[in-house]
Amino acid sequence: MYIPKHFEERDIAVLHALMRSHALGAWVTQADGALQVNHIPFLIDSTRGEYGTLIGHVARANAIWRTFSTDIESVVIFQGPQTYITPSWYASKREHGKAVPTWNYAVVHAYGLPRAIEDTDWLREHVTRLSRLHESDRAVPWRIADAPSDYIDTMLKSIVGIEIPITAIAGKWKTSQNRSLPDKLGTIAGLRERGDEVALKMAALVERHIALD
Repeated sequence: MYIPKHFEERDIAVLHALMRSHALGAWVTQADGALQVNHIPFLIDSTRGEYGTLIGHVARANAIWRTFSTDIESVVIFQGPQTYITPSWYASKREHGKAVPTWNYAVVHAYGLPRAIEDTDWLREHVTRLSRLHESDRAVPWRIADAPSDYIDTMLKSIVGIEIPITAIAGKWKTSQNRSLPDKLGTIAGLRERGDEVALKMAALVERHIALD
C-alpha cells in the first residue's frame, strides 16, 4: 500500500480500534495459483504477539481453509470511514481556485500466515466471544445458550477456525493532513453540515489530526 509519510498511522491502539469498530475484514490469500478473497468478521487479540492476533472462522464448505498459502503471507484489509471530499469546502478554492476533489479514508492492512483450527472447544469459545461482543449493546443480548445445544453442536461442525498472528501492520489515515488549516476547518464544517454518520466520523478524524499537529 502506498503511504505518504503524512498519511501514515503507526499507533497500534488506533489501528486495533479501527479493526474492532470495522470488524469485517477482507482476507486475501493465494490459493490454487490465484488470489482468493473472503470477507470475515474478525476478533483482534491485542495480547498475543507484537501486533496482535486475528481470530475468525469460515464455513467448512469453503475450501479456503484447506488451500490458503502457508508460505506467502495473507493480508486482511479493514476499511474504516471513507467519503468524497469536495474542494468547495476549501478556503483555498475561494482564494485562488487551485483545488481538486479527493477521497478521505482510513484503512488497516494486517499481514501474517494463517492457520486452520478444527477443535470444537476452541470454536465454541470463539463464537461465544464473537456473539457476546456484537450483542453487547442490545437490551436483551442473544446467547449461545438460547439455542438448543444439539443445534449449536451441528453448527460448530460446519465451521473451521482461522487464526492469523500479525507479523506486520500498516495504517493509512488520509484525512486532509496535506491541506492548510483553513482548508481542514472548511472540510470539517462541510462534513458536519452534511451530517450523515460517515461524514461525522470523518469530520472527527480530520479534527483529530489537527489536534495532533
